[in-house]
Amino acid sequence: MKRLFNIFIIVFSCSSLYAQQQTVGDLSVFINQSFNYFPQFKELGQAIDVEQQRITLAKATGLPSFQATGTYNYINPVSEISIPAGAQSLSFQIMPKNNYKTSVNGSYTLWDFGVVKAGVDRAKAGLMLAKDNLDYNKNQMAAQVSNIYFQIAYLKAAIQIQNSVIDFLERNKKDTEVKYKNGDALKYDVLSIQSSIDQENNRKIDLLTSLDKQYILMEYTTGMKMDKAPLGFTFPVQGLEDGAEQSLEHAWNYNPEFKLIKDRITQAEAELAVSKTGGKPSLTLNAGTGYINGYAPDIDRFRYNYTAGVTLNIPIYQGGRAKKQERLSESQLKQTRFAQETLNNTFKSNIKQVLTDINSNRSSLVNAGGQVAEAKEAQKLAQSRYKNGIGTNLELTSASTNVQKAELTKLQYEYQLCLAQVEMARLTGIKYW
Repeated sequence: MKRLFNIFIIVFSCSSLYAQQQTVGDLSVFINQSFNYFPQFKELGQAIDVEQQRITLAKATGLPSFQATGTYNYINPVSEISIPAGAQSLSFQIMPKNNYKTSVNGSYTLWDFGVVKAGVDRAKAGLMLAKDNLDYNKNQMAAQVSNIYFQIAYLKAAIQIQNSVIDFLERNKKDTEVKYKNGDALKYDVLSIQSSIDQENNRKIDLLTSLDKQYILMEYTTGMKMDKAPLGFTFPVQGLEDGAEQSLEHAWNYNPEFKLIKDRITQAEAELAVSKTGGKPSLTLNAGTGYINGYAPDIDRFRYNYTAGVTLNIPIYQGGRAKKQERLSESQLKQTRFAQETLNNTFKSNIKQVLTDINSNRSSLVNAGGQVAEAKEAQKLAQSRYKNGIGTNLELTSASTNVQKAELTKLQYEYQLCLAQVEMARLTGIKYW
């Protein structure tokens, strides 16, 4: 764990220096360009902004609210009082037929049993999930771009090997043609070498076609044309072969996928806290001021008034929705925790497999290097024997094929080792861009 942590710190501290030395062919250039170019990252960035607005909205729920109102009502008939006055009686209205009212009212929740706080916590959990989701997609995109990058490096190296094979066969064809003219070789030998050249050219065409497809895929991912050759199979981070337990611990702390599952647990816990506030009472302060008519003795006169009070709201029966919602939230939280255990087991298995691939390819590279040297030496001997009239065309062609196979095998191990390192960096969450 300490070693992996030191690697992480070194990569982080050296990132600024490395950025100054970047060229168009650098892997990190293409990875960072993909973050700026690929539309999905703009969408993920907007999702972060949306979650920040949700937090602001959740906090606004606990703020005071004010509203201005104006009303008019015509009422007929209205209540009247009759007072005897000698032979006649006097009638008085106790309320006007035309009723006017203007007011400014405000309310503020004094006590809500943590409803607002639970809503804010849920919104904050959503923001953290959105941020880590962006990091997760960056980690995935970095691995995808790296795979394309090293696939291009592999194909270009394979084409170089193919060119060397074709050049070797072309030279030997010329020697064989000279021998044929001198009567020391058969027409069959010349045709056999030409057939081998045609086969190797067809392989080269296949490699060039695959290379063009990878260039197209790189441009689709990054929006950049790859004008310069990749810088080989040197992965920016070395020393990723620590034990499975140390690598898993590093993944637990730094891999965005683990951060996402932790965020989902936090979000489920926040959702449970919100569901527990359902059906709780609330105490609200209400106040208002304005003008209204209807006051005796002049009931048509507009007069100033104000009101103040508190409202206690106690839900009695809601069909059991609050308890049902709480049980649902508890089940969702338990489901997310099980998903965390599944992810942990999956990563443990994947890390062990990648470590096996890294160690296996390193060991195979040592053997492949020896095989290349031996095959080239055998090729020189076969060529010398053929020029001196001792060897045959079949021996020479076989020696050339063995060199090609040995070099391609070594190249394949280098490529596989690099891809395994890319996968280990993805699993452990190490940033190399």
